[in-house]
Amino acid sequence: MITSVLVANRGEIACRIARTCRDLGIATVAVHSDADAGALHTRVADTAVRLPGSAPADTYLRGDLIVKAALAAGADAVHPGYGFLSENAGFARAVQDAGLVWIGPPPEAIEAMASKTRAKQLMGVAPLTDVTEADLPVLVKAAAGGGGRGMRVVRDLAGLDAELAAARAEAASAFGDGEVFVEPYLENGRHVEVQILADTHGTVWALGTRDCSLQRRHQKVIEEAPAPGLTDALTGELHTLAVRAARAVGYAGAGTVEFLVAGDQAHFLEMNTRLQVEHPVTEEVFGVDLVAEQIRVAEGHALDPEPPAPRGHAVEARLYAEDPARDWAPQTGRLHRLAVPGAVRLDTGCTDGDDIGIHYDPMLAKVVAHAPTRAEAVRKLAAALERAVIHGPVTNRDLLVRSLRHEEFAQGRMDTGFYDRHLPALTTPAADPYAPLAAALADAHGRSPFGGWRNVPSQPQIKRYAMNGEEHEVRYRHTRTGLAADGVTVVHADASLVILETDGVRRRYEVARHGDRVYVGAMALTALPRFPDPEADHAPGSLLAPMPGTVVRVAEGVTEGASVKAGQPLLWLEAMKMQHKITAPASGTLTTLHATEGRQVELGTLLAVVEETP
Repeated sequence: MITSVLVANRGEIACRIARTCRDLGIATVAVHSDADAGALHTRVADTAVRLPGSAPADTYLRGDLIVKAALAAGADAVHPGYGFLSENAGFARAVQDAGLVWIGPPPEAIEAMASKTRAKQLMGVAPLTDVTEADLPVLVKAAAGGGGRGMRVVRDLAGLDAELAAARAEAASAFGDGEVFVEPYLENGRHVEVQILADTHGTVWALGTRDCSLQRRHQKVIEEAPAPGLTDALTGELHTLAVRAARAVGYAGAGTVEFLVAGDQAHFLEMNTRLQVEHPVTEEVFGVDLVAEQIRVAEGHALDPEPPAPRGHAVEARLYAEDPARDWAPQTGRLHRLAVPGAVRLDTGCTDGDDIGIHYDPMLAKVVAHAPTRAEAVRKLAAALERAVIHGPVTNRDLLVRSLRHEEFAQGRMDTGFYDRHLPALTTPAADPYAPLAAALADAHGRSPFGGWRNVPSQPQIKRYAMNGEEHEVRYRHTRTGLAADGVTVVHADASLVILETDGVRRRYEVARHGDRVYVGAMALTALPRFPDPEADHAPGSLLAPMPGTVVRVAEGVTEGASVKAGQPLLWLEAMKMQHKITAPASGTLTTLHATEGRQVELGTLLAVVEETP
């Protein structure tokens, strides 16, 4: 029997595994980088071991240090979670060679399937070797790992080499393996997968299907089970192919076989020899704990001959610290508050007061709703996200709510091109004209109108806020009976709650303030100074860092004084395990270059200036 498990991971999945272990009476050991010294996963574990450094390559990708940590802490098993070393056969063998139980598939199965090139060969699908114009568009893909890292769509043959280099660098950073391959890219197909669970006694379960078509940067955003709209024949075919793939490599434990579905045709993509991020939707539908089943399989127990029967529908949304309107740029900063109401499942690796840094994935939480029907599950999830309290970095919450309520999604007609078609409409800023007034009234609560530099009581008070990139000025007055504003009735106003009435309709605004950021319901505003200091404007053609990160590469030949063309790649920033290309805004001369490889930059740092040619 397993008595203590080291979780070789961080964040949400480490907390989720620890929760199941606690329910089973199994002790847990966490590992952490220096950046994660106070992270939630270290606090929910019984023991924590430091991995010196912050970058993944120095910490969570160091299998030797993780094995030493397991032995030092007295663990007798290792669970890899997902990402990092979860599909590394060498790490699995090192765990077993140290006398520890590996909670995962046999290393031989990982070798056969974790490399997507070998997996395709096993399933009779060959990657492209000599790419021609006729093959376009193509997808450059990392052979190891997942999560969208090391993936690039190439539509222009001239850009293939550059995208191959970028994909190799990103894959090496995320997985410690820079191997990539090229395959045809099928436009607007559906991403459908089958969850499998196998024991060491010959039983393989196919636990239904999942649809994961809503993706950005080839990383999933919304997933659901079962996949809607599939015929019984196609579902049966997918189950058969998934079980065949598992049996072909002598699989044991939890795994996922992924397909691209176009019409009634299923095209094999890959097999992930690990737990998936979206596994909760399968758990909710089948009433199983996949982590508990992984542990049981590792202990040698047999599965029942048949899987449990499915019930209802489940939908999961990934809440990311990112700005979808700015090319999905990851966001950092203090997470002051995260609370999701309603009867939904919340899997998270962070809590109030945590700092969201640049080193790791920007996912804050997964929110999962289960209901008897798909429509009910979607409605429940959208309402829970809409009412969530999220104070801190910019998130994709509004995008998630709008996606769930989009007609195409509601009817189950979505595909992998969903965000390519609808992103502008889904990211149009929402605006409540009374949010700035509510912020001002909450700030004014309890303040005397007679302080220094205040207007006399008969004159309106003026406050300015930035909201959705626009400046808003609001006016209110102190009266003998309280606060007042033109055009509305102030029913109630204190530091945390404002109630306004317009045309007989009362609206409640919950208000919170953290520094100069004011949160009015789901709206985030920035309080502007009354007398702003003059600031030097950046020169035309200035390129500012769109996010905090590290300059990992400057394009060859890019130096001060060089001539550049509009759209030409100048440098690459890496943040939260993803690389972001910075291009020339116009054709002209590169007059300033402050970016050097290895330099860490903050949001808004001046990287370069391109002086446009008249």
